[in-house]
Amino acid sequence: MTAYLIRNVSVVGGAPTDLLIRDGVVAETGAGLAAPDATVLDATGLVALPGLVDLHTHLREPGREDAETVESGSRAAALGGYTAVCAMANTSPVADTAGVVEQVWRLGREAGLVDVQPIGAVTVGLAGERLAELGAMADSAARVRIFSDDGHCVADPKLMRRALEYVKAFDGVIAQHAEEPRLTEGAQMHEGEVSTRLGLTGWPAVAEEAIIARDVLLAEHVGSRLHICHVSTAGSVEVLRHAKARGVKVTAEVTPHHLLLTDEKATTYDPVYKVNPPLRTAADVAALRAALAEGVIDIVATDHAPHAVEDKECEWAYARPGMLGLETALSIALDVLGPQWDLIAERMSRTPARIAGLDGHGLDPAPGVPANLTLVDPAARRVIEPAELASRSRNTPYARMTLPGRIVATFLRGEPTVLDGKAVK
Repeated sequence: MTAYLIRNVSVVGGAPTDLLIRDGVVAETGAGLAAPDATVLDATGLVALPGLVDLHTHLREPGREDAETVESGSRAAALGGYTAVCAMANTSPVADTAGVVEQVWRLGREAGLVDVQPIGAVTVGLAGERLAELGAMADSAARVRIFSDDGHCVADPKLMRRALEYVKAFDGVIAQHAEEPRLTEGAQMHEGEVSTRLGLTGWPAVAEEAIIARDVLLAEHVGSRLHICHVSTAGSVEVLRHAKARGVKVTAEVTPHHLLLTDEKATTYDPVYKVNPPLRTAADVAALRAALAEGVIDIVATDHAPHAVEDKECEWAYARPGMLGLETALSIALDVLGPQWDLIAERMSRTPARIAGLDGHGLDPAPGVPANLTLVDPAARRVIEPAELASRSRNTPYARMTLPGRIVATFLRGEPTVLDGKAVK
């Protein structure tokens, strides 16, 4: 294994120092290190962060390899600074058995670009009718600890309670897609002034907020861990704030697109802006940003949702919801939060790693720590060109936008997956 000496790097925004990576770990830190056998990387002006961890990624394999594969999604993740991603269960077949989650886990190991941790389905076939094989998935080689029907809400409160009770035995987490389906039938975008103006059926904020309110009560009653996916409304923030003040074991995520974009984008009728939950108002965006900074929202998660051309380049009503996110998430966070490196490390690495129970991830570079890290050039600015992205899909909402920051290198257990901004393999 090649040793690397990273010179003059700022670790999480601190004073410049050197990092020596050897045998998969950070072997030594300090100014003026010497290692004649090491490959030297000049990191002057760069910031070293613990490798990013995404709790919400759609890799599409098995079933929709035309949109993404575990390998192509892993490459996109590495280029975005990630060293671990949690792959959602809405594949075909659904990841609701030990066999499917082990398949995804093994595909991730074979790609070797990031650690791919499968998320298991809560219910069989995501149908919301009976629990999937939660225990078998937890005991499998993939060691699943997070379960979600993402894309669908576990709408039945009795079933949701049973799921929370079941995973409590092994300290698992239920990650809820909060959407009361009876309030969103036929919905095309956020319900509000813009939907009225466009004549599109609205997705009301209360459809999200009602499920979160119900589920924090269930989690409190059971004493189990609950995670709320892609929080998108100011009202949801207040429900979460109240629950956390009472000591409920609830965590929450926000996506980059909900931190930056608003429902005004729907006025273009460009389906690239169609997403679930939908883009909300400027007031919601402001509330989400404040909640992320405060810690009411715990993490940034991409909800990376690649789609084939035919599923996006069509009429708005028929387009599939979802956006790419892995290769642009850090830039959005930097744009929204500014160069608050410790906060970015907390929201995009340390906390998601803790929620997912990913040993060796979310640790700041220090002697003896696994060398899972990324180097960022904060001074760089780049124009997002869809054709240049590593994903098999092109449905980025940031096409031709200029965003701050650039991933220069990513290391997974001491092996570079990205060097000079390019994937190594």
